[in-house]
Amino acid sequence: MDQMDQEINLPNGTYDETDIQVLEGLEAVRKRPGMYIGSTGPRGLHHLVYEIVDNAIDEALAGYCDKIDVRIMPGDIIVVTDNGRGIPVGIQPQMGLPAVTVVFTVLHAGGKFGNGGYVYSGGLHGVGASVVNALSEWLEVEVCDGSHCHYQRFERGVQVDDLKITGETTEVGTKIAFKPDGEIFEETEFSYTTLLDRLREQAFLNAGINIIITDERESEPVVTQLHYEGGIVSFIEHIHKRKAMTVVHDEIIYLAAQNDHGSAEVAMQYNDSYNNVILSFANNINTVEGGTHELGFKTALTRVMNDYARKNNILKEKDQNLSGDDVREGLTAIVSVKLQDAQFEGQTKGKLGNTEIRTLVEGLVYDKLTTYFEENPSVARAIMDKSISAARAREAARKARDMTRRKSALESASLPGKLADCINKDNVTTEIYIVEGDSAGGSAKGGRDRNFQAILPLWGKMLNVEKSRLDKVYGNDKLMPVITALGCGMGEEFDLTRLRYGKVIIMADADVDGSHIRTLLLTFFFRFMRPLVEAGHIYIAQPPLYKLVKGKTTRYAYTDRERDRIMAELNPDGNAKIDIQRYKGLGEMDSEQLWDTTMNPENRIILNVNLSDAAAADEIFTILMGDKVQPRREFIEQNARYVRNLDV
Repeated sequence: MDQMDQEINLPNGTYDETDIQVLEGLEAVRKRPGMYIGSTGPRGLHHLVYEIVDNAIDEALAGYCDKIDVRIMPGDIIVVTDNGRGIPVGIQPQMGLPAVTVVFTVLHAGGKFGNGGYVYSGGLHGVGASVVNALSEWLEVEVCDGSHCHYQRFERGVQVDDLKITGETTEVGTKIAFKPDGEIFEETEFSYTTLLDRLREQAFLNAGINIIITDERESEPVVTQLHYEGGIVSFIEHIHKRKAMTVVHDEIIYLAAQNDHGSAEVAMQYNDSYNNVILSFANNINTVEGGTHELGFKTALTRVMNDYARKNNILKEKDQNLSGDDVREGLTAIVSVKLQDAQFEGQTKGKLGNTEIRTLVEGLVYDKLTTYFEENPSVARAIMDKSISAARAREAARKARDMTRRKSALESASLPGKLADCINKDNVTTEIYIVEGDSAGGSAKGGRDRNFQAILPLWGKMLNVEKSRLDKVYGNDKLMPVITALGCGMGEEFDLTRLRYGKVIIMADADVDGSHIRTLLLTFFFRFMRPLVEAGHIYIAQPPLYKLVKGKTTRYAYTDRERDRIMAELNPDGNAKIDIQRYKGLGEMDSEQLWDTTMNPENRIILNVNLSDAAAADEIFTILMGDKVQPRREFIEQNARYVRNLDV
């Protein structure tokens, strides 16, 4: 492991038009935007900002930028300013155009392909800039190179004027303003909190950088300055503070090393929860699907814990080794690596593939965590006790699972008694409605298409799994029918290939109790069947809120706005009084109405639950479903202004 302490050779600092290389043209971005930014919904909209900010972050990684200013202007215009070197403005040899023009108009053109511009980068510089330009109604770039300021404007990816000098200056940096194209995006309103969370993450990963985000859409601007000298150690502190977690040991463990392939740093701390949060990053990009660096961390952690337990006689000779789940229970960890030529899987860069970085991370964690445990035996023992407790609970869960299986076998019925199964067995077409209450379940059974729709009614109070280990889930009479019906197991035994239904649809009343049922089920799926969420199998049914009747005409409305629109259509003169029924529960609809409004694939509205940000989801579930009251109260107070159709 001697290579870890070797110096990494940085470039000589040159960054000009010769560093900008062209790989291919910009043709299909506006036609297929989802290929480049994931979607044309809110996720893709905010991705535009990330692409521009990431370019500034890359300048910070290279050592040339320490301040980034992000503003949301009236009209949802984004302005990003950095004090880096500025995008080169000289003529790019291959294209015969100014390099900055090439960066914004040619896909796969940027300063990340050669060896001169950047050692580390989060991706392909020109991909982000040109894609943002292509998907914006207009974009303006201003570059200051220490002598002059240069300006150019583009509309829907096409330059509308040549690059021109607007004045003299001694400053350097880049300022980019853009307005997302309403012809491309479903909505163009930015969320301040969404951007704030992402920018705070970047500030943690780049210790010492100053990032300022300002929302100027209100009469009183909202400004947040992000600056963390502690880096990823501050990141751990922030997560535990936000979630009001009780920690197992006071000191956050920090490990770091580098070799000729790159550098790696790890921060970790245990808390008293039953869940774990491991966030991994490669060149500041959140690798939500993990990769070689995260695998190296997990492998080394399990090995360190078992070696320490054996060496100190905590695990006896007859005892089984601690599993990966055991040693990660209650763990919050950040794994951040910087490497040259990062190999990501897919355009969204969700998974790191570089094999050499696994060796670096695995060696770092094994060597330095072993030393840390030897030098801090009280911390090591506290963590060991937590893991041993998790192992005992896992064994209890195994026994409960075996008991459940034997009971099912004796009863000679592998499926829940209340399940109304469908005829088709192909999960490409089948779907299961998990319905609140026997009354609504009866209506759903009567109204369904039994060829491909299964119905599972739930009743009574459901277990809040946020406060429970796996052993408490087995045998629970509310959750076991769900587990059995889906057929793919849960926890470490989960097998997505055994899923019996392609769509798992939660259908609950449109009131407070229904919302609670939905949240409890989503918490369960997130904690114990997360691949179901990640693969897009979980849906939420949207039953109508109103039934409007005028004469022989019956219409349904799913929102207050739709109710008002239908009223205007049915009663343009405002003379007739329309009969309006506000639905409080699914049981108020008969089978035919439930089919027409909520179950017929041709008419229904169902929301797909996706996992775009695992860290944010974990935090929300902990806050809303955990046993700490204060953070839940604060969350509700902070987000009350975003609530629509609040039913109290």
